[in-house]
Amino acid sequence: VFVSVLTVLSRLTSAGWVTSTPVISLPTSSLLRPSVTAYRSIANGVLSLSWQIFIRSTDCDRTLMSAEANLAGLYPPEGQQMFNPNISWQPIPVHTVPESEERLLKFPLTPCPRYEQLQNETRHSAEYINKTKENWQFLQMVANKTGIRDVSLDCVWSVYDTLFCEQAHKMDLPVWVTPDVMTRLKQLKDFGFEFLFGIHKRVEKARLQGGVLLDDIRKNLTRAANVSAHQNLKVLAYSAHDTTLVALQMALDVYNKIQAPYASCHLFELYQEDDGNFSVEMFFRNESGKEPFPLTIPGCQHKCPLQRFLELTDPIVPQDWKQECQVASTMHDTELFVGLAVCGSILLLLIILLLTVLFRIQSQPPGYRHVSNEGEEQA
Repeated sequence: VFVSVLTVLSRLTSAGWVTSTPVISLPTSSLLRPSVTAYRSIANGVLSLSWQIFIRSTDCDRTLMSAEANLAGLYPPEGQQMFNPNISWQPIPVHTVPESEERLLKFPLTPCPRYEQLQNETRHSAEYINKTKENWQFLQMVANKTGIRDVSLDCVWSVYDTLFCEQAHKMDLPVWVTPDVMTRLKQLKDFGFEFLFGIHKRVEKARLQGGVLLDDIRKNLTRAANVSAHQNLKVLAYSAHDTTLVALQMALDVYNKIQAPYASCHLFELYQEDDGNFSVEMFFRNESGKEPFPLTIPGCQHKCPLQRFLELTDPIVPQDWKQECQVASTMHDTELFVGLAVCGSILLLLIILLLTVLFRIQSQPPGYRHVSNEGEEQA
């Protein structure tokens, strides 16, 4: 009936950090058009018409280009769509918003003071502190070799990403980057993703991050299940980033704690059963040569009734994101405010009392004073 797809796309290329290349992006052209067993919906004709799909991308060259690569593989032109027999391609729109206005697909979502507060709390958690201690010497070695002053669990992912992409493009890695170093960097990057969306107060982080995207997906699933709406849209696809997928899967509590490779996708499929009710199935496709892996949200079976799916995901969907992002006053702040207010009040009373006394002194009439006469002076 309806399919929602989130795709993860490329990062570094020979042209730099902002575009895609055939090395990474072209496999995405087969992402939504693999074998029938890998994606059954296509066999049922769900994706037969190009105007039945809506693509939403972040405003990054690599995600926009990869979305276009997907569409080129998914909808080869036929009949009147062939404007040039030598070009097997037809234009299909990809929608986006300016990066400064992105509040759906690029994570972590900002500005969100409460999320930043949760991240600071996570840095003081036992798990984070222990992981830092275990890898302190390794992190110092990476800092020394790369010239990066402060290499922490928060930012070590950038080192791994750079080396991984250089490796993918057959570039020579620095001598110090051994296979063991790459393995350890990858493990720390995976932990870094958990740091962003889990470890400490996962559900509240989900409400402030992945729950925002999940809310949009839930609304589209609900809208698609409204048979009276007669909507033509059959597929909603999001073209985004690895952090987008992690944020979503952490919110759903189905994350496998391993960074998703490029051209991965998380699929939501909505079906109408024989009894008229609707169910949701989720899949994770992270290998082009294998069928998507079925995902099951905790508390339900793989074929999860839509209503049950909505009930289970209610706690991780924000009601008012901007309001929930605000930082509540702590008890310490309240006590400090009360103390300052009391001291200020006492000082004000003392000033009023002093002014009152001075005013009374100034306003008193002069007292009686004896004036001697001439006779008294002679006596």
